[in-house]
Amino acid sequence: MSTMDTIAQGKADAPKVEALPRKITAAGTAYHEAGTGEPLVLIHGVGMRLEAWAPQIATFSRRYRVIAVDMPGHGESRALPAGSRLEAFVGWFGGFLDDMELDAINVAGHSMGALIAGGSAATFSERIKRIAYLNGVYRRDAEAKAAVLARAAAIPLTGVDKQGPLQRWFGDDAQSSVARELTRSWLNLVDPQGYATAYTAFAGGDETYADRWPSVKAPALFLTGSDDPNSTPQMAEKMAAATPKGWVRIVEGHRHMVNLTAPETVNELLAEWLSCEEGAR
Repeated sequence: MSTMDTIAQGKADAPKVEALPRKITAAGTAYHEAGTGEPLVLIHGVGMRLEAWAPQIATFSRRYRVIAVDMPGHGESRALPAGSRLEAFVGWFGGFLDDMELDAINVAGHSMGALIAGGSAATFSERIKRIAYLNGVYRRDAEAKAAVLARAAAIPLTGVDKQGPLQRWFGDDAQSSVARELTRSWLNLVDPQGYATAYTAFAGGDETYADRWPSVKAPALFLTGSDDPNSTPQMAEKMAAATPKGWVRIVEGHRHMVNLTAPETVNELLAEWLSCEEGAR
């Protein structure tokens, strides 16, 4: 049984993580590619790996050239230097597009991956046809900012927090139970140094490109769960309002890992986004 089959069936027993085959660029970035057609590039969040996009890879590879990438220091990708900020992750992604000879892509990012996707749309907009910003943060309030910075500062002392994210990211429903166990497995596999570098960039990156949304001309989907305590619907609404071709979709009753806990709904919303004409909205 594949990871995708386990997620789709919503079984409550702990699933196994089945690694997808990867290729690695000369610069050390690992990726999985499936399907043909217009490119759709997927970037996961901190502590995850490209298998976190399994439901989307399975669905969209029927019509698109889907490229799911391991973020630096995650999966099989080479890490960035310690202390790298969000701008370095955006530069890494631009280099990956160069290595893959991709000039016009659709990009969907989740959480930290959303910050990278947003920075890419702001920095090299001519290469971004459409952007989907899943469960991404934007201008955290003072309390949320202090909490995430404290978590980042604690990593060198306590290591990877494998329980806190599970409590914040998931509810108690059966589908969340399956996704929670998959996520737990991926957190257990993550490289501590790669995690620390990415999480620190994530903690400080919510304002890095926040002023740039008015300049993003690509159709932009801002999607999150109604119950996500960190990447809130209010954040999505503010970003969409600032983006000329932006719109919001909220997945009711779900939290942070909506692409795993509500894969059919998220895939429908991503299909809507991908069908949007570049000049629309």
